[in-house]
Amino acid sequence: MTSKSKAKGGAWERDVANHLTELYSAPFMRVPNSGAYTGGKNAVRKTYMSEGQIRHMKGDIVPPDNWKHMNCECKNYGSFPFHRLLLDVEIPLFEDWFGQIMDAADPGDVNVLFMKITRVGKFVGFDVNLPFKAARFVDYTDKENRTWRITSFDSFFDLNKAAFEQANIG
Repeated sequence: MTSKSKAKGGAWERDVANHLTELYSAPFMRVPNSGAYTGGKNAVRKTYMSEGQIRHMKGDIVPPDNWKHMNCECKNYGSFPFHRLLLDVEIPLFEDWFGQIMDAADPGDVNVLFMKITRVGKFVGFDVNLPFKAARFVDYTDKENRTWRITSFDSFFDLNKAAFEQANIG
């Protein structure tokens, strides 16, 4: 990742952390030097880390201590092929992004993708099996046959503020 795109990604991670901090009156922060610290090939690191260390190094956002199940990625891109959602074809960006989430996931995690697409908007992707609502959405089934629901960022929190907190704490 170039330094310009890394800065853009880091800015979105900070925006998401700040939004969550304001919404829940609890401290959220960007994972320092985020980037698959416990995912993919780095999963072996979990064998010598404490539960708290794992929880705080997975995904892109460090949640408060009582949020035990949060696992999220934040992606800030210049464009996205939204039309492909209507064509029922594989979307390589989604495969990569959802794959990154699942590489770091543990059983019981609340796996969420926060996306910002330049001059288009902000969106949230979540597993359809999670207890979240969406007024307007589109579903995407990845190559692992997991179905992810995509909705707007603001709508997600308007409808799920309490449910998102409960799922992460519960």
